[in-house]
Amino acid sequence: MQYFVLLLLSLSLLADETLLDIYQKKGSQGIENILDEKLTSKEYWSDRLQSIDTRFGYFEGIRYLLACDKNASSLKLYSKDNNNSFELDQDFSAFIGKQKGDKHKEGDLKTPIGVYKLIKKLDKVDPFYGPLAFVTSYPNTYDTIQGKNGSGIWVHGLPLNQKRDDFTKGCIAIKNNNLEHLEDHINYKEALVYIDQKSYPRVEKENLILLLSQLYSWRKAWKENDIEKYLSFYAQEFKRNDGLNIQRFSDYKTRVFSKNEYKQIIFSEINILPYPMAKKENVYLLSFNEEYQSKSYQFEGEKELYVQLNHENFTILTEK
Repeated sequence: MQYFVLLLLSLSLLADETLLDIYQKKGSQGIENILDEKLTSKEYWSDRLQSIDTRFGYFEGIRYLLACDKNASSLKLYSKDNNNSFELDQDFSAFIGKQKGDKHKEGDLKTPIGVYKLIKKLDKVDPFYGPLAFVTSYPNTYDTIQGKNGSGIWVHGLPLNQKRDDFTKGCIAIKNNNLEHLEDHINYKEALVYIDQKSYPRVEKENLILLLSQLYSWRKAWKENDIEKYLSFYAQEFKRNDGLNIQRFSDYKTRVFSKNEYKQIIFSEINILPYPMAKKENVYLLSFNEEYQSKSYQFEGEKELYVQLNHENFTILTEK
């Protein structure tokens, strides 16, 4: 079935005679190699993204964006419409952490800067937090490798029967009717929370074209066991989510690649958006579902890459 699908896909890319010639000489593997190469092409992604609204990024698995502007004390909800374009749904006023700047440790009274998932909805909370709360994924992978700690960063409401200060200990608090609007209008499992000192930036389509072509160039080197090309995508300061630094990571991958196994690697539900950082520019979060299969190992689950975009390539800062 896999080979049949590859052949059908290839019909739109190659003339029949060329297709049959490649299949005759190299079999389905030759067709697969051509398709893999096509996915590394900026021209392919330029055509693919031409009619897609990419102002906020590239999203296959996300339908809602919650953008918190800490300086403006606001939380904006953007939702995908029927044309798969993100449009402003609501602009809520918000309470944020008492102290300014990025969160680094438990109890510093700061709201973190970064991108987070909503991982749980709490229907029963202390009345001080309103009728319900959404739990964020702070600290994320990039927070962890930077040594940031703390927990319990929520999007919650206001006290039901008492007054409160005009700030939080690090959470994002909005009026209870606005919180209930979120509950009624979003699937929190399809939402991301973007938190920065400023409003959500506009994303250039050219950057997304480059990021997608680089993502599949990285995948191609991985599939082909090209260790030199594969490692060239990693920054010298790279650290994996489990703490593995670039040298130990390189040694580990060199041993794996030396097996020279055929790999099937499929990416789906790809999401790409800018990642807010004070000390680095052009950083993006790429998240996707990965299906990996080789003779010695199988995996299916979520993958995250935090990358810095340069002129014609990206470098991976950390991954999970």
